[in-house]
Amino acid sequence: MNESYYPSQDPILKLKQEMKLRKFSPKTVKSYLYYITDLLKQSNKNPKTVNTDDIRGYLEYLADKNFAASTLNGAYSAFKLYFEKILYRHFFANIPRAKCPKKLPETLTKEEVKKILGTIQNVKHKLLLGLMYSSGLRVSEVVNCKVKDLDFESKLMRVRQAKGAKDRMTILSEKMIVVLQRYLKNKKSDDYVFESDRGGKLTERTAQKIFCDALQKSGIKKPATCHSLRHSFATHLLESGTSIRYIQELLGHARLETTQIYTKVANTNLQTIKSPLD
Repeated sequence: MNESYYPSQDPILKLKQEMKLRKFSPKTVKSYLYYITDLLKQSNKNPKTVNTDDIRGYLEYLADKNFAASTLNGAYSAFKLYFEKILYRHFFANIPRAKCPKKLPETLTKEEVKKILGTIQNVKHKLLLGLMYSSGLRVSEVVNCKVKDLDFESKLMRVRQAKGAKDRMTILSEKMIVVLQRYLKNKKSDDYVFESDRGGKLTERTAQKIFCDALQKSGIKKPATCHSLRHSFATHLLESGTSIRYIQELLGHARLETTQIYTKVANTNLQTIKSPLD
């Protein structure tokens, strides 16, 4: 049998093999490898001599540079996988994970979404943001969408291998269907819905720039991002009376607690409360 079928004795290669078997996303693989190699470089030690103080020191170094809690926890997860699962070393008992701040999602009103879309003249760009909002898509999901994923008859869209390597179904807006059918009339089933001018799918960075440019032109001062369209989709559905369980399914959240954050920004109940001054 070819040697490549056997686990490597090189710790870094073993980590790559482990992540491959666990079907980690390319982004996760890249970030984990970065944290491991950077730790070894900063500590100037080999993997078998790294200790608790080295790990704590590196995490403090990230904290001192004002990296987000999610970044610290990403590094923590990389070290835990590498040292515990690959090197069978257990010295994480006294190293805490960073506490993530509980921030409310940045949402836009329906009027603000309309205003942002109204600044765009390019049909492809308007469709891109319109689909993100009307179907609750992440940036990665909209750029990976193919013609075959759109079921106009059922008014549904299949989101393939989304976060957590899961497929899900979400809704298609009737208004979007009319425009999409015209836009896609010359495309094949396996084509990406949104292609770059050079061919192939549009990049996430391009999609984000399209939103940022439209937000700036709209004059809206909120610190919104592409992801705010997904937040707004969920919030507006909740405000219109859609069951939170359905919203959870449309967003592809594994845990209901993740979806329940939108109850804190929806105006369903808050608008009925009178201020003492009134």
